[in-house]
Amino acid sequence: MMNTAYLLLGSNLEDRKSKLRQALVEIGERIGDVRQSSSLYESEPWGFHAECSFLNQVIKVETVLSPRSLLGKILEIEQEMGRKRTGNSRGYSSRTIDIDILFFNDEVIRDERLHIPHPRISERMFTLVPLCELNASFIHPVLQKTLHDLLAECTDRNTVVPFTS
Repeated sequence: MMNTAYLLLGSNLEDRKSKLRQALVEIGERIGDVRQSSSLYESEPWGFHAECSFLNQVIKVETVLSPRSLLGKILEIEQEMGRKRTGNSRGYSSRTIDIDILFFNDEVIRDERLHIPHPRISERMFTLVPLCELNASFIHPVLQKTLHDLLAECTDRNTVVPFTS
């Protein structure tokens, strides 16, 4: 059965644009067909201070993988691309690549390793802006609001701008 996943890609270390491109290639080879990709957006770090801003992009992927298999492949890709996980309990730090599962079909999964939909979608402009570019009418399966409505209600004031270089 074919599944649809929305993934958020982010990088604020090394050649950020190159890292996002490399992640797209890896996802296409290991996870499934990238059906849509948003523009690149530059944003301030969220939840911590860093010298470099992030580049972010949301992609829509068609995959035969289950949610947990998808997570396993994502973790492999991140590690191979140089992602270093710190002991920071909140997980916020600079990184060569970060890949988050935002949505998987309209499933709701909550266990010790996996939370789908991503629990902070509605709090983050750097997630909502590219998500809305792809599918503003998508209804969040927990909050029962469109992404457009969540964007309009978001209180995050961090800057998110189209990346032009």
